[in-house]
Amino acid sequence: MLSSEAAETVTATLPAVSGAIEEITALFYEKLFTAHPELLRDLFNRGNQANGSQRQALAGSIAAFARHLVAHPDSRPDIMLVRIAHKHASLGVREDQYPIVREHLFAAIAEVLGDAVTDDVVRAWDEVYWLMAHALIAIEKRLSAEAGVQDGKVWRPYRVAGRIQETDAIATFLLQPADGAPVPPSRPGQYVSVQVQLPGGARQIRQYSLSGQPDGGLQVSVKRVAAGRRAGAPSEDPAGEVSGHLHAHVHGGEILYVSPPFGDVVLSEDGAGPLLFASAGIGCTPMIGMLSHLAAAGSRRRIITAHADRSPATHPFRTDLRRLTDKLPHATADLWYEERLQDGEGHKDGEGLRCDRDEAEQGTAEAVTVRTGLMDLTQLAVPAGTTAYLCGPVPFMKAVRAQLLASQVPAAQIHYEVFGPDLGLG
Repeated sequence: MLSSEAAETVTATLPAVSGAIEEITALFYEKLFTAHPELLRDLFNRGNQANGSQRQALAGSIAAFARHLVAHPDSRPDIMLVRIAHKHASLGVREDQYPIVREHLFAAIAEVLGDAVTDDVVRAWDEVYWLMAHALIAIEKRLSAEAGVQDGKVWRPYRVAGRIQETDAIATFLLQPADGAPVPPSRPGQYVSVQVQLPGGARQIRQYSLSGQPDGGLQVSVKRVAAGRRAGAPSEDPAGEVSGHLHAHVHGGEILYVSPPFGDVVLSEDGAGPLLFASAGIGCTPMIGMLSHLAAAGSRRRIITAHADRSPATHPFRTDLRRLTDKLPHATADLWYEERLQDGEGHKDGEGLRCDRDEAEQGTAEAVTVRTGLMDLTQLAVPAGTTAYLCGPVPFMKAVRAQLLASQVPAAQIHYEVFGPDLGLG
């Protein structure tokens, strides 16, 4: 792992590098895209570049990897590396692109830190970079081989066999291989990359969770991303290029290029312990895929599904959630809506319980609890031994994770999926 000489230099310079890392990564991307504009056009998410989230994620991963090497010189932070490698493999990142990244990253470090970047500093941080790069390359090669692809050639044509409008802002696309060959195997919770050609010629890529796997095809559900300002963000985020294109122009019969399924946040098939799925908004897509798998397998595990949304009208897969909860003998669903239900949308069925009329008619009223306000999992009786899966906006997942920890769920049993660059939950 990291040599003793390099470890000493990295320890001494880590505060300076960490303090300037966001400036370094901003300059790195500027240099990279100036030299290789095709990477911004056809590989990197232009929306995440515009809002700065990709820079934050890169900065955080480099600093975290260096800190781990210094503190634990004989081990690697494999959980972080595997997550990055799954995303890279899904995007078709190639081994020969790592020297390009190294060239422009170190040029940015030298420019930002100036005379502090001596030959010893360059050698030490070069060790850090290549330890991280070679680890990622090895994991990515293994993942690609398992998926039956090599040399970054992940793209396969799929025909859009159908479209379902789940809500005003969310559509499900049913995809079937255009070559007629079988779909690749997947695990509940995984995602695929979807590449589309936009006006102007750019081939932008986005990753979408599998919300189901119908016979002979794949299913992804896409939220149309509107322009808007995130809490604490310095400027407004642009509207989603790919989601906007899919919603406006893809209705059935079109060809999309799709990667094999990847992703490390997957439903564990081991054991029979309780499961808890907590999601908000479009974050329910991997959860509904996991629930579908459990229902098809006839699972008898204790399952708690908790979902937060603005209102029933904005809640995707609401009917599927009721149907799957009814199918699973030991499953319940707890829903939180920020907006109060209007007259005629439901009825009260006991203190603090509001059920939809069609739920009551289907006999699922006791299994589905609806509340007004923000999700609070401390209101639920979370069984000992629960494994939890979270997906939704990062602030939501931070709050829910804290609630689960307060309910005595061990941190190691809490798994989360981030849509976009992983900035961590802290």
